[in-house]
Amino acid sequence: MDEGSLEQIVIDFWEGEYDVLVCTTIIESGIDMPTVNTMVVDRADLLGLGQMHQLRGRVGRSGQRAYAYLFTPENHSLSEEAYERLKTIGETTELGSGFQIAMRDLEIRGAGNLLGTGQSGHISAVGYDLYCQMVTDAVADLKGERPVESVEIKIDLPVPAFLPEMYVARAEQRFEAYRRLAAVTTSEAVADIAAEWLDRYGPMPEPAEALLDAGRLRVECLANGVREVSISAQTGFAAAAPEVEISPVTLKASKAVRLKRLLPKARYNEQSEVLKAPLPAAEPLIESTIDLMRTYLTPPTPED
Repeated sequence: MDEGSLEQIVIDFWEGEYDVLVCTTIIESGIDMPTVNTMVVDRADLLGLGQMHQLRGRVGRSGQRAYAYLFTPENHSLSEEAYERLKTIGETTELGSGFQIAMRDLEIRGAGNLLGTGQSGHISAVGYDLYCQMVTDAVADLKGERPVESVEIKIDLPVPAFLPEMYVARAEQRFEAYRRLAAVTTSEAVADIAAEWLDRYGPMPEPAEALLDAGRLRVECLANGVREVSISAQTGFAAAAPEVEISPVTLKASKAVRLKRLLPKARYNEQSEVLKAPLPAAEPLIESTIDLMRTYLTPPTPED
C-alpha cells in the first residue's frame, strides 16, 4: 500500500471505523492503539523473540485487560529454537521483563558476529570470556582498584559428577551451568543453583547431585585455604577404607591433638601441609569430607 492509503486506514481503525485490522508485522514499530485489546498472530514460529515482544506490546495500552494469541501451524513440528522462543514469550509476562527476554534471546541465538572476521581487535584470539575478564581488569587498573585473583582448586572425586545430556540437552546451557558452579564462593550460591536446576530441568540425576556436592566442597576449600582435595574410594573385595588427602592444611596445636585423639588413623605432615584421613565407608564421601574439614580445619590467620 502507498503511504497515503496506509496512513488513512490506520487512522480509521484508531477512530473505530473498523473492528478488525489485518496487517503485517509493521505495527510492531511503536504504533499506539489504546482501544485495541486483542491481537492474533499467525505463524508465530517464524518470528523472532524481540518481534513477538514488540507485537504483544501493541495491545493492553489502556486500562482494559488485553490478549495476545500466538498461533503455529497444526501438525507442524517446531524447531528447538522456535519452541524456546515461544516458551520464553509465554513465561515472561511481568512488567519490565524486556531485559529477561533480551538475555534469553542472546542465549538462544548466540552473540552474533562478535567473534567473527568482521570485527576488529583480538577478541577472536582470546575468546569472549577471557576478553571480558581482561577488559574488567583493565578498567579496575585505571580506577586504581586491586583486581581479585582467581583461585584454582583441584578436586579429584571417585564418583561421576557432571550434567548428563538427557538432563540438560543444550550444550551452551551445560557450559553456563559449569561456569557458574566453578565460580561459587558461598553455600547460598550453590543452593541458588540447585533451586534453579530443579525448577528449570526437574529432579536431578545422581551425577548432577554429585556435581553440586563438589561445588559445596569447593566452597569449604575456599573457606579453609585448601587448594587440592583427592578422595580415593574402596575398590575390590579386600580394598582399604576410603581416604581423603587435603592440602595445604595448617592445623593449630589444639586441632592436631584433637585430630590424633578422634581419628587415630589420620596422618598430618606439618612440613608438607598434607592431611590424610579415612572416611566412613557407609556415608557419602563428599559429605564426609566436608564434615571433616569443618571439624578439624582452621582458616589460616596472620598469627598462624
